[in-house]
Amino acid sequence: MRVLLIEDTADLGQAVREQIADDGHAVDWVQRLDHAELSVQSTAYDLILLDLMLPDGHGIDFLRKRRADGDATPVIILTARDQLSDRIAGLNAGADDYLVKPFDLSELSARVAAVARRYSGNPNPQIQLGELRIDLSDRTIQRGDVRIDLTAREWTLFETFIQRPAALFSKSQLEERLYELGAEIESNTIEVYISHLRKKLGFHVVETIRGMGYRLGSA
Repeated sequence: MRVLLIEDTADLGQAVREQIADDGHAVDWVQRLDHAELSVQSTAYDLILLDLMLPDGHGIDFLRKRRADGDATPVIILTARDQLSDRIAGLNAGADDYLVKPFDLSELSARVAAVARRYSGNPNPQIQLGELRIDLSDRTIQRGDVRIDLTAREWTLFETFIQRPAALFSKSQLEERLYELGAEIESNTIEVYISHLRKKLGFHVVETIRGMGYRLGSA
């Protein structure tokens, strides 16, 4: 996913950005609402992490404007304001979740994963693919009692297929997913990562449609 983080506290912003990036997502971090406005106008985000008290305004106003403009991008509010009335106001403004500071970074990861599943049409974090048991919430894959580890970039590609199992993805679409992670893309990068997935998960886990692209196969 591509995530927009709107947070003006430097230490927290850095920690959250590193956590979300370690989870395999691309993160753009801004510290002001005017910069956030420019970001959402130029980039399609899959999730927004929104602080409420910012130097140039209130996050609730930003959220209300996004919703009034028809923007359905999921939003998780991150704030030190823990009154019930504040939570209700945030949810009523269109937030999908609300996390009160200070929070554990692993809980943030779980909340992000839950919102991602909800919007990808796959609310169940447990998926069975042949002999593979996949848990989207903690990004684990097991075959029987054996855990299979993927790198962040391998997981990003595999998750792309899992979230849309019937979809056919072109090479350029898959390259774009890796660009979001800051990966250097060469002409054979996708082929290399597809080969890695097949070696780890099974040769048929990704199906090649000659001249068109790739889609999820069987394991």
